[in-house]
Amino acid sequence: MEEQEIGVPAASLAGIKHIILILSGKGGVGKSSVTTQTALTLCSMGFKVGVLDIDLTGPSLPRMFGLENESIYQGPEGWQPVKVETNSTGSLSVISLGFLLGDRGNSVIWRGPKKTSMIKQFISDVAWGELDYLLIDTPPGTSDEHISIAEELRYSKPDGGIVVTTPQSVATADVKKEINFCKKVDLKILGIIENMSGFVCPHCAECTNIFSSGGGKRLSEQFSVPYLGNVPIDPKFVEMIENQVSSKKTLVEMYRESSLCHIFEEIMKKLRKQDTTTPVEDKHEQPQIESPK
Repeated sequence: MEEQEIGVPAASLAGIKHIILILSGKGGVGKSSVTTQTALTLCSMGFKVGVLDIDLTGPSLPRMFGLENESIYQGPEGWQPVKVETNSTGSLSVISLGFLLGDRGNSVIWRGPKKTSMIKQFISDVAWGELDYLLIDTPPGTSDEHISIAEELRYSKPDGGIVVTTPQSVATADVKKEINFCKKVDLKILGIIENMSGFVCPHCAECTNIFSSGGGKRLSEQFSVPYLGNVPIDPKFVEMIENQVSSKKTLVEMYRESSLCHIFEEIMKKLRKQDTTTPVEDKHEQPQIESPK
């Protein structure tokens, strides 16, 4: 692993136009599901997408993308991401600690320094090439890992973070801590997504509010950050993930036919209206200590 020069962005990220972190105040809110669906939607829109699973204690994205039996290798330019078959104009590639575990059921019990070292390698030693979007699935909550991620990405000028919550007050309370953390590390909040907001009947497709609703919207108003939308629970999405390996269609093709795809397309439209990205050619300029504009 090459040492990253202080004040200079990681060379592995130089060809990436947009870097977006997916955050949550607590576990169990469907952050990895949101990361997966964001990637599938952007890919179906024709973009080149990379997904970095940096949730070291619970790397779930290999399973979400049907890549559990895949592994990664290190080439001359660094770790090579695992490609996801798309059959579309876009492309999709994934890096996860899950690819490095011999037994997928193993727990990852590491102390801080080892986690920090792995985060540095994930960020600085992956051969992403040219991408339109890099989505980073972070651990839940706020921890030393988040500080390490923010420090490693600081000079690469990430667009910001999407905060995922559920409607319940116990989840929105933890999101407040996440928002305050983002402010302290100068990470722009691109918006809030309220996940698990309602339940889509698998028979009639009617959406019913089985939990409380509106928590994400109220948070966005309280902290003056964009509200990107609410996403219901759809059993057909779970079925799609479970059956993708045996399907004749790619996951991108199946998701394009899903009702959730239309919801995420609207979320992506809101996100893309925000002028947050630093052009690729400006990546190596010295950054100011402020949120990306």
